[in-house]
Amino acid sequence: MSQVLVLNSGSSSIKYQLIDMDDRERLAVGVVERIGEASGSVADHAARMDVVLEELKGSLDRSQLAAVGHRVVHGGDRFREATLIDDEVCATIKELIPLAPLHNPANLTLIEAARAAFPDTPQVAVFDTAFHQTLPAHAYTYAVPREWREDLGVRRYGFHGTSHRYVSRRAATMLGRRPEEVNMIVLHLGNGASVCAVREGKSVDTSMGMTPLEGLIMGTRSGDLDPAVSAYIARQTGRGPEEIDAALNKESGVLALAGSNDLRDVEAAAAKGEKAAQLAVDAYCYRIRKYIGAYLAALGRVDAVVFTAGVGENSSTVRAGALAGLDHLGIAVSPKRNALKSREERYISPYWAQTAVLVVPTDEEIEIADQALEVLGGV
Repeated sequence: MSQVLVLNSGSSSIKYQLIDMDDRERLAVGVVERIGEASGSVADHAARMDVVLEELKGSLDRSQLAAVGHRVVHGGDRFREATLIDDEVCATIKELIPLAPLHNPANLTLIEAARAAFPDTPQVAVFDTAFHQTLPAHAYTYAVPREWREDLGVRRYGFHGTSHRYVSRRAATMLGRRPEEVNMIVLHLGNGASVCAVREGKSVDTSMGMTPLEGLIMGTRSGDLDPAVSAYIARQTGRGPEEIDAALNKESGVLALAGSNDLRDVEAAAAKGEKAAQLAVDAYCYRIRKYIGAYLAALGRVDAVVFTAGVGENSSTVRAGALAGLDHLGIAVSPKRNALKSREERYISPYWAQTAVLVVPTDEEIEIADQALEVLGGV
């Protein structure tokens, strides 16, 4: 058996890939969108597995299916690594729903549907938060009342862990070294965005916190914000906590600054002289640069700065802006290399730079598949 079916469930969508792990070929790739929305064709999350199975006809050979790998957003502090799914694991994912109320229910529904569809196939959960379970206490602890921390689980968890793990290992290979020999800063820049400080192959700090709202300016998320802003807005406008939370997650970030959450459109508008768009680009890059500085201090030695995900892989403007002014620290981009459009792993730093600057396309699906097989190999 050589095939792994990877299921990546969002709150209203599911992406899937069927991968032949012998040659790492994608046998089928697809997405089911707008689940549960009025304009969508799929009524609810329970129906999504049937749609996937229908679309996989002709590609899926059940006799060759070694595992089903699931992306699960939040594992709290309960899951430090990919885990073989059983009833107890499902019950724990359910207990963690308050930490990820939009995503964990969808993840769990799909797991249950997949277990029913493939009762004899091992199912493996790969958690977004697992890679960050190596954060030291001084990095994940918030200075809040003890009962919040101990009874309610308030702490930094971090996200995009599957991407950060994959990219950091690929970057180490590019450097010709083992992950355990390398310190690096990984920048996962997409509509959601996060920075991860990786020391000797392990995450030691990351910008997202208890939820994916903290950290960088994102497509529709505010990122770092004075906590008192929420209380101030509530007092001044009468808006409730759920409404304010929705505004910070869905109506803020680049969208609030420039009127669009698509960096391609915003960069184009900035190039035409639109001040709001230019402010959005400047603020976006400045926030990244601040985190790079912080993680330089946290790591002490940095062998590479690595860009990944949609914006990180494709925006030469953001890459240059994020590293502007760091030449004296040995971190820079070569204008010629940075301008090159490619989907390949590549160096974009000049030859003289002390710290390598890399672009590494992320591949969360192959990482999930690899981790699923690793779990099965250890069973």
